[in-house]
Amino acid sequence: MTTAATAAEFGTIPSHVVDSATQHVGDILSTVVEHGPAHRALVVFDTRCDLARALAEGYRRNLPDADFLDFDTAGPDEVLAAFRQMQASDLVVLVQSTNFRIDAFRIRVELFKLGLKVIEHVHLSRMPGAQGEHYIESLAYDAGYYRGTGRALKALIDGAGSATVFSGGAKPLVFASRLEPAKLNIGDYSDMNNVGGQFPIGEVFTEAQDLEAVNGEVRVHVFGDTAYMVNRPAVPVTLVIERGRVIGTRDATPDFEHVLAMIRADEGEVWVRELGFGMNRAFTIERRVNDIGTYERMCGIHLSLGAKHGVYQKPGFKRKDARYHIDIFAVTDAVWLDERQVYKDGHWVV
Repeated sequence: MTTAATAAEFGTIPSHVVDSATQHVGDILSTVVEHGPAHRALVVFDTRCDLARALAEGYRRNLPDADFLDFDTAGPDEVLAAFRQMQASDLVVLVQSTNFRIDAFRIRVELFKLGLKVIEHVHLSRMPGAQGEHYIESLAYDAGYYRGTGRALKALIDGAGSATVFSGGAKPLVFASRLEPAKLNIGDYSDMNNVGGQFPIGEVFTEAQDLEAVNGEVRVHVFGDTAYMVNRPAVPVTLVIERGRVIGTRDATPDFEHVLAMIRADEGEVWVRELGFGMNRAFTIERRVNDIGTYERMCGIHLSLGAKHGVYQKPGFKRKDARYHIDIFAVTDAVWLDERQVYKDGHWVV
């Protein structure tokens, strides 16, 4: 258990939540990345926020033989040298209040090239107070749920001829097209080249094979703003979508209109691309965190605005011209794949 003296180091995060972080980190280490005593571990961390300190403590308790480097004390050169001493299948953990910068070194990409396993926690300082507790809860790994429900969703998505999202009484948003083969972020890397990634996990995503076959409306309760932070309008914004493009809005805020104007200025029109099936039950419409990349795992539907999507290549979309991938989160009442309902009452039902 955490002592009172130690608990003071974690500020607003109670000691029992640090204990929960320790348990969740242990499950990630053993079940998700399958790290064992035969391989080394290196934890690079900082101490700039309560959440970073709490997570670093969770890793200390689980990895007593690991090397720990404070990025702000060690500096980029020492950290880079430590990376290069690691061997294939060793583990690197990155606990970052913002995100670490090493010149000309894209950290996670380069670590994967070295054959290393990677657990990355980023932008932790964006989630103060109770949000830190939500983040820690989101690290809980239910293998049966993520792997069972996640793979079942993928199978249904890959076989579906259409998808329909019912959103807060708006006209249904219909994807009248087969969907791209779904990608999984469910903590199972057995079929992948790389082991690990950014945490928390919990998502299955796809998009329409024919982007112009997407028509209808969706009510947006949260969107990512220009600082990659959660922006929640007082009233959900309704998007009107025709042939895969946003053609109108209702109840749009100035911030949301700014996002649309920015995309139109650089890309000419606002495409709707990603169809994301978020699975992480720690995040809901009411239980949010500020960091959009973390909240993206929220249990429900999210979409992306803008022409950019690095996973699915489409004719007519050039990488150099596609600049935006803005996440938006739908008020999700129900989701159907063909004639089968897969989301109901806030849960996936597969």
